[in-house]
Amino acid sequence: MKIRVGYDLLYQCPQPTPMIVTLSIHYTRASDIISLDHLILEPSIPIRGYRDGFGNWCNRIVAPAGQIRLRSSAVVNDTGLPDPVVPHARQHAVQDLPQEVLVFLLGSRYCETDQMSQIAWNLFGNTPEGWYRVQAICDFVHNHLQFGYQFANSTKTAFTAFNERRGVCRDFAHLAITLCRCMNIPARYCTGYLGDIGIPPVDAPMDFSGWFEAYLEGHWYTFDARHNTPRIGRILIARGRDAADVAITTSYGEAILQNFQVWTDEAIG
Repeated sequence: MKIRVGYDLLYQCPQPTPMIVTLSIHYTRASDIISLDHLILEPSIPIRGYRDGFGNWCNRIVAPAGQIRLRSSAVVNDTGLPDPVVPHARQHAVQDLPQEVLVFLLGSRYCETDQMSQIAWNLFGNTPEGWYRVQAICDFVHNHLQFGYQFANSTKTAFTAFNERRGVCRDFAHLAITLCRCMNIPARYCTGYLGDIGIPPVDAPMDFSGWFEAYLEGHWYTFDARHNTPRIGRILIARGRDAADVAITTSYGEAILQNFQVWTDEAIG
């Protein structure tokens, strides 16, 4: 299967504004890319790239005063298979975890493990460890939160979403990540493309999607508390502790988003 992905963003900056742009397809999908997702800027300005501490490819720019357009398009090979389901995947004892995954047990900007630890143990302390525990967390979050784009709030944390009982995909992911970490399961945030492949089309504008990965039996596995069903055609962009680590753009000054278009669909022919 071939999947066409891309974006077209327009910002207005009242003055020259440094920005970090994290929109490149993740290096783990590099061999699948048929046409490269080059970042195109209008007006054309210098770009400096670097790899952050989580392995994501980031671009640094200084947006000029006025409008700046960021766009890209790519075609990616995909297996066409849904997310794997591995019910036998076991949970590690904390003392047996690799050092590099321990950071994904800690609280972070949007995932307040200190405030939710007792809640998590009350809810999931009697569930079977491993895959079934993560799935129980996804089932709970999926049923506990009401999804709606009108509930988007860039400062909303997992604990706030838990209490408000509503949010967007990033809130579903943050709450599930927090509950996993409270139960000693490393969990990390993912952002990328996820289209309506293999499901009835949704009558809503396309957006980037947020999901998470849990570390079980030596592997990172994909989970999605928002949809709570294996999906086809995820194209990863970035991973981190939470959404703060993988923002599509981070501006050091005012940058007003004036146009936002994202696409991801099966390329026919």
